[in-house]
This record gives sequence, C-alpha cells and structure tokens, in this order.
Amino acid sequence: MKEGQSEVRIDKWLWAVRLFKTRSIAIEACKKGRILVGGNTIKPSKMIKIGDVIGIKKPPITYSFKVLNLTEKRMGAKLVPEFLEDVTPVSEMEILEMQKLTGFVDRARGTGRPTKKDRRDLDEFTTESFFDDWDFDSDEE
Repeated sequence: MKEGQSEVRIDKWLWAVRLFKTRSIAIEACKKGRILVGGNTIKPSKMIKIGDVIGIKKPPITYSFKVLNLTEKRMGAKLVPEFLEDVTPVSEMEILEMQKLTGFVDRARGTGRPTKKDRRDLDEFTTESFFDDWDFDSDEE
C-alpha cells in the first residue's frame, strides 16, 4: 500500500487477504452481487477503508469480515489475521453445521445423479430383503 493511502479497491483487498484465489474470481463475485458492504451490493472498483464490514455470500450463509488493515499485495496465510477479523454471526455458522449434518439426504433438485454408493444404499433400502428382518405381525397376537 502506498503511503498516505486510506482506501483500497475491494477486489484487490479480497484477493490480497486470501478470501478469493484470484482477483478475477473476486471481480466476478462483485459483479454477481455476492459481495456486500453496509448491506449493499458493490462494484469491484468500490474503495473500502479500515472498519468496514464486508459480507460474502457463499450459500447457504453470508460470511462477514471486518477490515482491520489495508493492503493491495497478496500475503502469506499467517499474516491474514492482521488484516481482517471474522465477525460472522453464530446463527449463520449453525446453519452451516446443520447442512453438514444432513449429508446427501437433503439432495437439491438438479444436482445430478446419485453416485454409485448412493444408488446401492437406496436399492438396499427399498428391496424386500431389507424388510425381511422386521416382524410386522408383532402387534397382532
């Protein structure tokens, strides 16, 4: 960062603090409305300053980061905590945990065919041999 500079382009900062792998991906995220500052979608050329809270929509949740310092140059992962603070609400993180627990049971429409293992599990569940172990007549005596 140049001396006396109190603002940095958001696309450069997102790339420099390793929130996106390339600057092109950061620019694309801004253009698609996935980056928020103050609750508003922004352009890649938007200038940010220290203290801004940046929201990044990565379904199913929106991550929030507070800008602690400014930079335009990519850095090592160990230095990242000096430049941003994760302020994502706990409620958002709980949504993420719940999604991880559901596994493939909550299969979204259009996500493709089941894997071979998924198909075998479904076939095993729906075959008659699966129900042979159950005693359905135990209620009647």
